[in-house]
Amino acid sequence: GAAKNLLADIRESLVDHKAEDIVVINLKGKSDISDYMVIASGQSSRQVATMADRLVEVAKKHGVKGVTPEGRAQADWVLFDAGDVIIHIFRPEVRKFYNLEKMWNAVLSDPAEPLAT
Repeated sequence: GAAKNLLADIRESLVDHKAEDIVVINLKGKSDISDYMVIASGQSSRQVATMADRLVEVAKKHGVKGVTPEGRAQADWVLFDAGDVIIHIFRPEVRKFYNLEKMWNAVLSDPAEPLAT
């Protein structure tokens, strides 16, 4: 489906930009917000910002309109809603602080699968 294709392209874009610790949480049937949540880390604010800019292009290619990454200016934590897929890109220490995976695992009681890249 469309969500799966979008997810695949997002993942590919993140891998191309050397994102680390890419995790995909399947929200299908568990959340109304989105089908998938992707969490990834970038080493520096610049890397995080670049990944966010690339993902805007990926989303546009899939016909997702009006995507504005939140937090793009500081680029410590960029949140990005591409419709079927929600993406969080963190700098590592910020990610550790918020620990979203743990939060969502608690909510979903279903472990997030680390992705083999």
